[in-house]
Amino acid sequence: MSVDTQRQVSVSRVIPAEAGAIFDLIADPSRHPEIDGSGTVKRSIRSSEPRLALGATFGMAMRIGFPYRITNTVVEFEEGRRLAWRHFGGHRWRYELVPVDGGTEVTETFDWSGARSPRFIEMMRYPAKHVPNMERTLERLEKAVAGG
Repeated sequence: MSVDTQRQVSVSRVIPAEAGAIFDLIADPSRHPEIDGSGTVKRSIRSSEPRLALGATFGMAMRIGFPYRITNTVVEFEEGRRLAWRHFGGHRWRYELVPVDGGTEVTETFDWSGARSPRFIEMMRYPAKHVPNMERTLERLEKAVAGG
């Protein structure tokens, strides 16, 4: 885990799979509930395309205490390497993939540097709360890529 002064927290894991296979799974919003380690992503509700690309929008049915829906926009995209989205709150969820010996190092980052209310995010302790969720997400991502 790392926290920097730019309002980001990240978790990394080496997954024994090709970067392309991992990226394909992350780029499919219908599979996000399968890999979500927080338990808040319930189902995909809408996507401009079945596979995410720069500028694509996609919706998710969520639940944190109560059910709600959120629309996200892909704001960073490099095929096979980097994918990030944000919603109206301005914070980003980012995945970066780097081929390494034994597979691919996947880094998930919660970036609230562009958030509308960064102080609220910090007051609610979301950065620290997201770390174990991101660890579980990367574990689930590894299992999903392995077919289990």
